[in-house]
Parts: sequence; C-alpha cells; structure tokens
Amino acid sequence: MIDTTTNIISWEEYLDMFNQIINADSPAAPYDNPDYFQYTKLNNSRMLRWVKTGTITEETATVINNIKEPQTWYLILEPWCGDAAHLTPFIQKMAALNANIDLKIVLRDTEPFMIDDYLTNGGKSIPKLVIRDADGKDLHVWGPRPVKAQELYLQLKEANKDLEEQKLELQKWYNKDKGEEIQKEFRDILG
Repeated sequence: MIDTTTNIISWEEYLDMFNQIINADSPAAPYDNPDYFQYTKLNNSRMLRWVKTGTITEETATVINNIKEPQTWYLILEPWCGDAAHLTPFIQKMAALNANIDLKIVLRDTEPFMIDDYLTNGGKSIPKLVIRDADGKDLHVWGPRPVKAQELYLQLKEANKDLEEQKLELQKWYNKDKGEEIQKEFRDILG
C-alpha cells in the first residue's frame, strides 16, 4: 500500500499506485469519478507500452552518463495525466542510466504542493521535472511537455478544439515522436 502521508514516492511505488487504482473495488477520489478512472486506466496502458518499447538513443545515453555529480530529479505528476503517461517512462529510463541520478516521483495533488513553485503560465501543468544538485539548488526545470507538443497543444487550444480532440491529437503526436523530442531537449539542457 502506498504511504499517503507523503507526496514523494519511488518509480516502483508509482507503478504500484496505478495497479491499486485500477484494481480497486472503490477507488479513492478523484479516481472514483468515472472519467478520471478511465483516463488513468488508459494512461496505465500507454505508460506500460512505453516502458516496454521506448528506447533511449546512444547520443542521449552518452549525455546522461557524463553526469558526474549527484542530482535529484523530482518528477511532479499524477496518474490521471495523459502527457505523463507518454513522457515519464523516458524520464525514468534516462535517470536509470546513471547512479548519480536519484529519481523521485512527486504527486502534484498531495501536500506539500511542490508544483506551486513551478507553475506554467500560472497553471499547475504536469509532468514537470525539477533537477537539483546535491545542495538542493535547481539546475534545470523542464515540462510540462516537449516544446513541439506544447506548440501543438496551444494551436489546438487557440482553435477552440474540445478537450477530447486535443487529447487525440497529442496522442497521435506522441505515437509518431516515440520519445525523440524529450530526449533532444534533455540532451540540450544536460549536455
């Protein structure tokens, strides 16, 4: 069972959280809402697909392996987030390449609210990655999605596309991209 007194969990606990939610007879809020429950179930499937099939390029691995000082990567997200389902497996795979990287999953909607210090245009958009050095100083902040996906999202929003159409178009973008843009952006910020 996940410790609900903290909002920081491991990658393994995050995966377990999905299983607890989708297998619960009566899921806790917000997953008791059928829409949230269905999003989470779908996100679990998408995330596990990327866990299984997503690959990190040699170029990205080289940049990650060149990190010589300890870093903590705080990945702020929630299981209901569609963008997180597509992006977090790549972030986890990159972090796992280097023992100097400690990946911590931070739940956005559980106190203390780390996201409040990392808003996107005033909103609590996720996933958001905060990379800190051993002294707790922010080195980089990334998210909520690769720049090209964010541009698509803003175009869809400006065109007044409904939420379902926005999700569908972003889904198509992530499927076509296969984790390339997030890796390019990470190479740029970490290289």
